[in-house]
Amino acid sequence: MRSINILDEISDGKLYDIEDMVKADTCGCDGCSDCCKDVGDLVVLTPFDIYEMKSFLGVEFDELLGNKIELRENNKISLPYLKMQDKNKNCSFLNEEGRCIIHSKRPNICRLFPLGRVYKDNEFKYFLQVGNCPKEDLKDVKVREWIGIENYGENKRFILEWYNFIKALTFRLKFVRDDKEIDEINKILLESCYRINLKEDNFYSVFLKSLPEIKNRLGII
Repeated sequence: MRSINILDEISDGKLYDIEDMVKADTCGCDGCSDCCKDVGDLVVLTPFDIYEMKSFLGVEFDELLGNKIELRENNKISLPYLKMQDKNKNCSFLNEEGRCIIHSKRPNICRLFPLGRVYKDNEFKYFLQVGNCPKEDLKDVKVREWIGIENYGENKRFILEWYNFIKALTFRLKFVRDDKEIDEINKILLESCYRINLKEDNFYSVFLKSLPEIKNRLGII
């Protein structure tokens, strides 16, 4: 979670809710893909992001690994991130014209830009990152419209549950010193959260129903 002091430095100093207006609309990026380059350490993918990718592309998680995404370790937790490639460090999902091939199912973090989230008291608000988008004179747009996510209420609940889950797992791993145990925890995490195959259409209900058992297997409350 970013501190308020950091927010003062990188944002316009305001916090936004889903129905608020914010100057984030690029009115079309005109072929610019600046925000899709050299961001490999920023775009960590949630199980929902991976589910959307898999459903859209008709592939499995391990088919994305190495080619489109990569595992990175942070605080002993191994999670999938967008993979950058070639000398320009372009996102692996950009085509030769610099357009996203999964744009309609792009990750939540990509949907937000130039917005970000700040978490507090099991809630989050949005903030506007200033100076990161090269396009000048961004227009006013409602946050809900800019994000453009279906079933926003369910998506928000999932994001909060996942945020708290990762926070709890981070705390749990602080006390784990054995490398084999860390590897086993990460194996369970990937198998339970990213390699799952859902027969039902509603990702949220299936995933959240299975979350208590996943926590139990990982030894977190």
